[in-house]
Amino acid sequence: MKKVISNDKLSEKMKEAIKLLCEPVKMTLGPKGRNAIIDHSAFSPFITNDGVTLAENITSEDPIINTILELAKESSIKTNELIGDGTTTTLVLLENLYLQGFEQIKNGENPLIFKEELDNAINEVINYIKEESHTPNKEELNHIASISSSSKEIGKILVNAYNKVGKDNIFITEGEEKTTINYLNGYQIETNLASPYFLKNNLTIKYSNPKILIYDNDINYLEEISFLINYIKEKEIPLIIIAKDYNPLLINKIIDLYLNDNIPLILLKTPYYGIEEQITLNDIAKISNTIIYKDLNNFNYNNLGTLESISINKEFTNLKFIKNKELNIYLKQIKKNINSKSDFDIKRIAMLNKGIIEIKVGAPTTTERREKKMRYDDALCSLKIAKEGVTTGGGLTYLKCSAKLSNKNPAYLVLKETLKKPFAQILTNAALNPQDIFNKILSSNYSLIYNVKKNNYEEVNNTEVIDSSKVLIMALKNASSIASMLLTTNTLIINEFIEPKESIINEI
Repeated sequence: MKKVISNDKLSEKMKEAIKLLCEPVKMTLGPKGRNAIIDHSAFSPFITNDGVTLAENITSEDPIINTILELAKESSIKTNELIGDGTTTTLVLLENLYLQGFEQIKNGENPLIFKEELDNAINEVINYIKEESHTPNKEELNHIASISSSSKEIGKILVNAYNKVGKDNIFITEGEEKTTINYLNGYQIETNLASPYFLKNNLTIKYSNPKILIYDNDINYLEEISFLINYIKEKEIPLIIIAKDYNPLLINKIIDLYLNDNIPLILLKTPYYGIEEQITLNDIAKISNTIIYKDLNNFNYNNLGTLESISINKEFTNLKFIKNKELNIYLKQIKKNINSKSDFDIKRIAMLNKGIIEIKVGAPTTTERREKKMRYDDALCSLKIAKEGVTTGGGLTYLKCSAKLSNKNPAYLVLKETLKKPFAQILTNAALNPQDIFNKILSSNYSLIYNVKKNNYEEVNNTEVIDSSKVLIMALKNASSIASMLLTTNTLIINEFIEPKESIINEI
């Protein structure tokens, strides 16, 4: 069955849905915003102040409100997908744009004209934000990461990693009790030794300047590689062979030579499967300046690859290499040919480029660890977009934009008031009086900003309270987009499940 809801009844449901969504989320805004506990059927309850995570978990028993909620959530989710930050600000803006816009329409304003005027006002504000923006220095990047994560320690860790390997080469995962930071300067693959006995006497095998042979086939007989054994004996150099598989008898003979005669020959099996296997072999061939052999009849000693070093433990093998022009060309080709980057592609590109930094976020409990990782994720997202420009934070830039907007029509008036809300909400969450602080900032002609974390005023030109310009722009765009759609909607059609009558159930 279909159910139609329209006019005043739909409007009331929309207001109820917007308040249900935005009220709990906006309480988390700012450095003194509060956390929320979220129950989850798949794992234990967790604590977070991440706006989009809260929004995604808010539902209603009322199917009408639930439908509206799903639409309204899109503003926050879209902000998260595009920039990974500003999700709470988006909902603060959405709430006021919709509620105040609704009052204007209720008083006779045409919804379509209101939307058009609001779009024009939004474009003006975006231009104002761009005028206020500037390229951040290292200290400002520290501030961005620290504010986003609510932690100077997290901010410092991420900025150091960012400066070392770049925005796309940092990987954040959950760890154990302590947070660990691992810089990998090389190409890492999963260790797939032909036999665990290669690690019998060591936790890690390390060689400098080893030779490498990549063989896209099985090796079954000692005679197939006897010339290589003689070669490494004569040259006194280590050799790493990567092949699909090895005959067990061959493996035993090589292990005997390795353990008893100290011959530095390691047998690795090709890592991964399918297309990832071939891609990885190509990458290894490129970084070691060798070819992939299909058979050994055409073997040439000059085609043996060379690495700067290799480190093998039971989990991972790290191949360190020397970067050159050919590798840079290869890297450009990879980036050009890949349309949609998977996690596998992102990581291999990072390894071929500047290396990667893996941050394993630790904490005593799973709940704290999960919450802490979210803060790392938010801060990293903020850093990624900060390079495009930053501006004064704490809601001050929105305040300045509000002052610049004219009063020429109802949409402009609504937006002027809406732009004051993030500033007010940050101060309200810190149990401060927004009006008193606003009056002092206004009397200073916006040269002062209030640092909520430090509980004092600071000069705008010498403050650590800054925001990414793109966050401010995308939050505003997405909030106004959803608010406009809801304000111009007058009918909702949903599926309605009709419970069978008891007499019919009994007959069945």
